[in-house]
Amino acid sequence: MAAKKQEKSGPKKRKQIPGTKSETYSSTSKKPKFLDSKPSNPRSNDFKKPSKPFKQREPGLDNEKQIPLSNREGRLRAKELAESRKKKRKRHYNLEQELAHLWEKMRRRNISKEERSKLVSEAVEKMKGKIPEIACSHVSSRVLQTCVKYCSQAEKDAVFEELQPHLLTLACNTYAVHLVTKMLDNASKKQLAGFISSLRGHVASLLRHMVGSVVVEHAYQLGNATQKQELLVELYSTELQLFKDLVSKKEGRLLDIISKLDLQKSSVLRHMTSVIQPILEKGIIDHSIIHRVLIEYFTIAEKFSATDVIKQLSGPLLVRMIHTRDGSRVGMLCVKHGSAKERKKIIKGMKAHVRDIALDKAGSMVLVCLLSVVDDTKLITKVVIHELQENLKDLVLDKNGRRPLLHLLHPNKSQYFTPDDLASLSLSIPSLSNKVESDTQSETKSSEDNRSGEEASSDLEVTVDEANTNDDDIHLVEGGKKDPSIRRQELLVKSGLAERLVDVCTENAGELLRSNFGKEVIYEVATGGDGGILHPVLDEKLNALYEAIASLVAEPKSEESTEESKEEHILENFHSSRTIRKLILDCPTFASTLWNKALKGKCELWAHGHSGKVIVAFLESSDPKVHKLAKKELQPLIDGGILKIPETKVASGAKE
Repeated sequence: MAAKKQEKSGPKKRKQIPGTKSETYSSTSKKPKFLDSKPSNPRSNDFKKPSKPFKQREPGLDNEKQIPLSNREGRLRAKELAESRKKKRKRHYNLEQELAHLWEKMRRRNISKEERSKLVSEAVEKMKGKIPEIACSHVSSRVLQTCVKYCSQAEKDAVFEELQPHLLTLACNTYAVHLVTKMLDNASKKQLAGFISSLRGHVASLLRHMVGSVVVEHAYQLGNATQKQELLVELYSTELQLFKDLVSKKEGRLLDIISKLDLQKSSVLRHMTSVIQPILEKGIIDHSIIHRVLIEYFTIAEKFSATDVIKQLSGPLLVRMIHTRDGSRVGMLCVKHGSAKERKKIIKGMKAHVRDIALDKAGSMVLVCLLSVVDDTKLITKVVIHELQENLKDLVLDKNGRRPLLHLLHPNKSQYFTPDDLASLSLSIPSLSNKVESDTQSETKSSEDNRSGEEASSDLEVTVDEANTNDDDIHLVEGGKKDPSIRRQELLVKSGLAERLVDVCTENAGELLRSNFGKEVIYEVATGGDGGILHPVLDEKLNALYEAIASLVAEPKSEESTEESKEEHILENFHSSRTIRKLILDCPTFASTLWNKALKGKCELWAHGHSGKVIVAFLESSDPKVHKLAKKELQPLIDGGILKIPETKVASGAKE
């Protein structure tokens, strides 16, 4: 019991002596901890450090701060530099204010040329000797640009001469780059040649710079063929960078340069890879000079190098480079030789940009290549076709926007695509096309053994035979495995694009027939497309289109003067009359609808001018029903000399 009481009571507290300070003890530590004492080393009391003796001031030190004279002189110089910088900034600020005041006056629209030239001369005089510094300023650089725009040629030459030693430095400045490009626009041939020669040895480094690449591209666009070659060869090889006179204008292609100079292909490929890779990693791919380098790179690239570049470009990056001729060719090569995963990335990268791509001359050919090669028709319908449907009227009336539609209606027709366009669709990468070429050759051999008489197979045989006989010709490469007719049916008819296209043609028949570009789309739609792809499904819609055109023809002939009338009658317009004539010759159903609804009994009224050619087309038709339909009414007009049948038709009739 006593032991338990002691445990509960705990240790006894010491009695405090009255008059002394209260001492507290730590609850955790057994040793007492005094608040007055500071924790210190117990040995420090025994061995105290001796106090430092007072140092006398030496004659070589500052009496106030005890700093050596050398340091004191340095600080004085720093103060002087700071004061000079402050004064310089103040002078620069004052100059900026004066220039801004002059700028506000000279850029007005209601100012006379004499007054503006005085203000410009005054501003140029104030900037003389400080132009490189002013060119890098956010505010003053704009004043300088305006001065260069409106100043005399002598003043422009003076500004260019002052800037010339600093042009490479200014080319990488965010504000000065605009002035440099403007100076190049106004430069003489000699000044431009001098600037391009000053870029020698710096082209690759400037192309890796976001701002500097703009200047190189601008110089590339302004230069002639020889100057462009001078900028390009530096990116091919180090030897060509050192000795620029080795290459002449005639050797434009990289393969020709390698064969002429006997360069090692591996070293050229290594150098070009070291130039291209940093540019692609930074995403600086908007410039045509880079597109040209990529095209030449693909001609010598090995399989691994080519596939690596295609992987890097596949996606939204490719959309930024298909606005140029070489850029669109790079895009088509990526579509052809890319894997299914890479093609998917390219198509998804085009989302919300399909309209702009279709309206672009070079970009529309990439869409044509996609529609010809990619087998994933569901993805193309979801991304490409749906966006085309939303902007169908604008695309039909545009020179470039109609190309993807015409390609689906009548693939690779030379009337709608230039030889250069068709050649670009047949381009391939040599290191990646060996397998494809062997596949196409085996297909042609088997088709020769088992001929079915189909036009598509015969066309393919001719193309491959021509490619094999001529080394310089471009080989045909088929990227997709799906049958082209099935792919075309899925993209045009099953996707709903054809139905929507017929509706647009019916609603805007008059506008399309009178248009120089829309007339070809409405003609292909009305004839049912190549191979009659629209006829089985859309016959009712096509009949509605025929009736819409016939109702326009049935409108009465306006007897008002051409100045008062808003537009010509559809039979008197140059474009529409020729399109209707072609439809009469090639589409018997349309010809009978037009005759019965609009022209029967009115032929004498339309026997003159452009409309007379439309009337005569009924007699020129190869369909006997159409010929018989109009012969009774037209024969008296021919006998009376009102209508004239073309000589070719007369000659063919005589032979028969």
